[in-house]
Amino acid sequence: MSANSNSTKHRALALLVCGKTSGKTYAENGDYVDIFQRFLHASLDSLQPQKASKENQNPRPRWQFSLDPYDVFQNQEYPDDAKIDDYDGIIITGSPAAAYENVEWVNKLVAFVKDVAETKPRIKLIGICFGHQIIARALGGECVPNAGRWEIGPIPVTLTDLGKQIFGVDTLNIQEMHRDHVPLASTPPNFELLGSSELCANQGMVRFSESPLPLSSESHSTSSSDSSSLANDEGTGASAGGQGAASGSLLSRIQIITTQGHPEFTEPIVTSLVEARSQSGVIDQEAAKDCERRRFWPHHGVEVVGKVVWRVLGVEADV
Repeated sequence: MSANSNSTKHRALALLVCGKTSGKTYAENGDYVDIFQRFLHASLDSLQPQKASKENQNPRPRWQFSLDPYDVFQNQEYPDDAKIDDYDGIIITGSPAAAYENVEWVNKLVAFVKDVAETKPRIKLIGICFGHQIIARALGGECVPNAGRWEIGPIPVTLTDLGKQIFGVDTLNIQEMHRDHVPLASTPPNFELLGSSELCANQGMVRFSESPLPLSSESHSTSSSDSSSLANDEGTGASAGGQGAASGSLLSRIQIITTQGHPEFTEPIVTSLVEARSQSGVIDQEAAKDCERRRFWPHHGVEVVGKVVWRVLGVEADV
């Protein structure tokens, strides 16, 4: 347990940064650390909204977090043995690189993830896109090219029964930016599938601990409620905050959670990436035009996926 978590409502997180932003994306949105800071703050705030009430003169202390970045891409930086046990969770970011590459920094990342997953089960692992693929590779699965097909922009994800229970919605949209994937048959052992899309059968997965591993005394179970959905223009939807999400007792048993999509991405981020990559020829024009068609579809990264990430970390919603 992290030292900070013993006495305050605090979560200590490490961010393994696997790439960098550039050009318009960087100028308008900042780097990976900036993007994840905003995502984590927004999703945490949505779990504990400010309540302006005369009857609430002494509100409960609000949860806070620290986020320590490690450049595993260029500098191959990692938490050392003296620091790693201070963390409640480790987030592995997306990357323009391929998770299946046999290169030093990727192999080192795979080894690190495998070691943490096997020797430090208290630390939650959260994999986003490339991070999802790295976790699969590290723990007995496989990442491969998806026949050159890009999946970009807000994409409807059909959830499994477990995915519905965890996210508290029947279906959701999430921003995507990938052309590699974890084939369904290559999902690592002991992982449960969360959902799928038309182009990607494994849109996320979880691995449970053998027994609940509460992060701190502040973690409390809540009753689960029926899944609910809010229809959007394209027939997919998510509740406003995933109020039907699973109980804290179930979520506290999740050791590892991943998404192929990018809950931290916003429309401006995706639009700038698609512009740059289509102009350079990395993304084909057909995929870029299809993304433009869906550009302003709703996406549920903060109010659904982000909330679940915090609840996996032991943060419960204010009610």
